[in-house]
Amino acid sequence: MTIYTGRGDDGETDLRDMSRVSKSSPRIEAYGTVDEANALIGTVRPTGHDDVDALLETVQNHLHVVQADLANPDPSPDDPAVEAEHVESLEARIDEFDEELEPLRSFVLPGGGRAGAALHHARTVVRRAERRTVDLARSEPINETVVSYLNRLSDLLFTLGRVANARDEEPEESPSY
Repeated sequence: MTIYTGRGDDGETDLRDMSRVSKSSPRIEAYGTVDEANALIGTVRPTGHDDVDALLETVQNHLHVVQADLANPDPSPDDPAVEAEHVESLEARIDEFDEELEPLRSFVLPGGGRAGAALHHARTVVRRAERRTVDLARSEPINETVVSYLNRLSDLLFTLGRVANARDEEPEESPSY
């Protein structure tokens, strides 16, 4: 199998069911932005924190499921799909990591050390993926659990950004108004 096929040279691409759509369709925008988020998370690892790195590896694998789910306009029961358990696992990890942190008293400026700033950046790309997915859901049926997963993932990345900064002794800054 070669990397290039030439099938996309006309501005269209295949979905999971082999139907052809424009590369600028809302479905491609949604799972393409998830792909971007996944690649960005890959640049964060290693953070220097083994538990964070192991979780990010799991998240990257989940994001492949998200992409497969979004790329499939007519899923079968045995196709990869985001499940409630994916969302619940993120919630459990958010709660676990949040126990390490001082309670939030104000908004936090994204930044800090290398890992913390990169996790905040990844959070913003996941938020964009969520917006693209919500836009897709307005015009086509999707697995709504994908939206919940992306929403929770952005919360997790925010929490992990704060954790990385706290562990790396990088101060959090609040915005001034």
